[in-house]
Amino acid sequence: MKSLKDILFGVSLSVVNGDTNIMVNEIQFDSRKVAFDDVFVAVKGLLTDGHNYIQQALNAGANTVICENLPEILVNGVTYVKVEDSAAALAIMASNFYNTPSKNLKLVGVTGTNGKTTVSTLLYNLFKKAGYKVGLISTIKILVDDKAYPTTHTTPDSLTINKYLGLMNEEGVEFCFMEVSSHGIHQKRTKGLFFEGAVFTNLTHDHLDYHKTFAEYRDTKKVLFDDLPKSSFALTNLDDKNGMVMLQNTRAKKNTYALKSFADFRAQILEHQLDGQLLKIDDSEIWSKLIGDFNAYNVLAIYATAILLGLEKIEILQLISQLETVTGRFQHFTSESKITAIVDYAHTPDALKNVLSTINSLRTGNENVITVVGCGGDRDKSKRPVMGHIASEMSNQAIFTSDNPRSESPSAIIEEMEAGVEPQNVKKVIAIENRKQAIRTACKLALAHDIILVAGKGHETYQESNGVRTEFDDFNEVKSALKELEK
Repeated sequence: MKSLKDILFGVSLSVVNGDTNIMVNEIQFDSRKVAFDDVFVAVKGLLTDGHNYIQQALNAGANTVICENLPEILVNGVTYVKVEDSAAALAIMASNFYNTPSKNLKLVGVTGTNGKTTVSTLLYNLFKKAGYKVGLISTIKILVDDKAYPTTHTTPDSLTINKYLGLMNEEGVEFCFMEVSSHGIHQKRTKGLFFEGAVFTNLTHDHLDYHKTFAEYRDTKKVLFDDLPKSSFALTNLDDKNGMVMLQNTRAKKNTYALKSFADFRAQILEHQLDGQLLKIDDSEIWSKLIGDFNAYNVLAIYATAILLGLEKIEILQLISQLETVTGRFQHFTSESKITAIVDYAHTPDALKNVLSTINSLRTGNENVITVVGCGGDRDKSKRPVMGHIASEMSNQAIFTSDNPRSESPSAIIEEMEAGVEPQNVKKVIAIENRKQAIRTACKLALAHDIILVAGKGHETYQESNGVRTEFDDFNEVKSALKELEK
């Protein structure tokens, strides 16, 4: 148990009614999880308002309520604390509760539309290979050195973040790499964390269902850099038109990387093929197993971050050459019948364009590119016709299918994708709602040396529809379909 007064350290308090010297057991923001002597933080969310569940939390035994609006009736023996922003208060309290764990390791946040998972995961892998104890908080999983824990959000809630950072402290972890999403920043999940540095990868069309405008989306990302202290480093992609925007108001040491511009860290693609590419990084040549221009940026960001964290250049280059593709990120194999299948998480227009540009640049003859792609339900609808256009324009055959339809009609989503297909490309498009059948059809259409791209879900091992998740793994599906057809 901890003192409520200690947990509230650094939180801006408007009104305090009751005793802050009491001891509390846990912090909760979900009333269903509240137990005796817990603190309940009433957070206003997109779908529900925690203020509506204060009484439920009290019935479960909460001795403290943190809220933005005090209830009309205050119960004797309960401490009520009014704050301006419950989400920000929750994050600071979580950090205090777990003894400010981010201060005891070198935490690096990676933000951007694309590349967050690749950069953070490969930094984890690189530092592990270098012999350090390392942590990872990512879309795919949370890693406390060698132990893995499941995750449901790119950036978990602030309690979860600090809980696992606390575990990292206990395990002697020195470095932690963390994906920082715009949702996470906007919802104050990273408030109260001490970052050693932050990395910006790129900014393209995404999440406009949540942020409404591109400017709001960009400015939300920028908050991560605005909040960095002088002792931290800020690393940005100078080739991205929003790269320097991230550094405008930061107090951190400014660093840039680029393939096309004069930057602190530079790289050049000398040669690329399906099994990797030859890069020149700061006058040193290196072979990377990661493919494509977008991965050249990722590799350069990894290199620059490792340098800024104090590793030696020679060691970094040697370790980068050993790094393998991250699950669901340009993950590929070639079947016995010489058909290449690629699975990629590309779920934004820019990511899909990057992957297809890379695939087309690797073609050596008359190979066909067959793309299986869908768009997620209950997400930014404006990108659907754009992705439909890109897939049909840059592929010989495009199969529009279901992604994670969630609460939407899969056929309606596909129709919105079809709206972006130009007349000359209509004949190249097939609509198959069932994703399994769409992948099987792509495999049936493919001939020797053709390339199949299955885009959108990447590492995900499920498909979500009407609140139900069913097992579904793109990589396993395309692999088994090709094997079956080759019997």
